[in-house]
Amino acid sequence: MLTPETAGHIAGLGVDISRVDRIQRVHDKYGDKFLERVLGAEEIVVFHRRWQRDPRRGIRFLATRFAAKEAFSKAVGLGMRMPMAWSRMQTLNQPSGKPGVVLSEPLRTWYDQRFGPAHVSITDEHDMVVAFVVVERL
Repeated sequence: MLTPETAGHIAGLGVDISRVDRIQRVHDKYGDKFLERVLGAEEIVVFHRRWQRDPRRGIRFLATRFAAKEAFSKAVGLGMRMPMAWSRMQTLNQPSGKPGVVLSEPLRTWYDQRFGPAHVSITDEHDMVVAFVVVERL
């Protein structure tokens, strides 16, 4: 949890807001190619589970994860350049339901050498999603 005492430990902040209809249009056009480019393996499983229950829930999931990746890339100062790639940063729910950041190689090693814990918060409405990422110093 971020407190006034830990605020000095912040290495980076990132935020992203995305329109759900924009993500829907890209998914409609590119389908699984878009999913495989943006989502990590575990996120793809969750997407399909939600899509099967309700396609709108699947698209909102995809949109929140897209926004989280954009916010994370801003927080670490990379944008979308190596070693950052959308599929290398996943936002997966912990057993408590809290979203957590899970990184894969080579992004994980790059990140671990520079930063401490990452915190992500996501929210969605029927037409917009927002993600906010705080990255701590080592």
